[in-house]
Amino acid sequence: MKILNWFIVALGIFGLISVRMLEDQLFYDPFLNYFHEANKNAPFPDFIWGKLILNYLFRFLLNLMFSALVVYFIFKNKRWTVQAIVLMLLVFVLTFSLYLYSIYTEFEIGYLFSFYMRRFVIQPLILLLIIPLFYYRKHLQIVPKI
Repeated sequence: MKILNWFIVALGIFGLISVRMLEDQLFYDPFLNYFHEANKNAPFPDFIWGKLILNYLFRFLLNLMFSALVVYFIFKNKRWTVQAIVLMLLVFVLTFSLYLYSIYTEFEIGYLFSFYMRRFVIQPLILLLIIPLFYYRKHLQIVPKI
């Protein structure tokens, strides 16, 4: 049974990697090339607001689904999985709002700031914080109180 859990965790991680690897085929994101060129003087890309927002939301939902799968099958705790989902949603709402504002102002707030806000929007970076946090939490529950 433990092997099956780790296999599902591996599938979740593979899903996250696949979202990243197939980003240019799956999602509408005119800022993909803008930021990959690493040229701060590149012209600001034309884009369609509605299409852009829907594609970011779709990407987030895919990342959220795979991340929740990973968290659940590592810890086998529904409550922690829900907490992880809520935490990822909160971070997404905050960073997505800031990123959309950055786009609206054509990155006047700063190129690097916008770049890193976009990273939090399109990649499940918060998962890298949640897993160690929950491992520590699990350790605290196991260690007897003195």
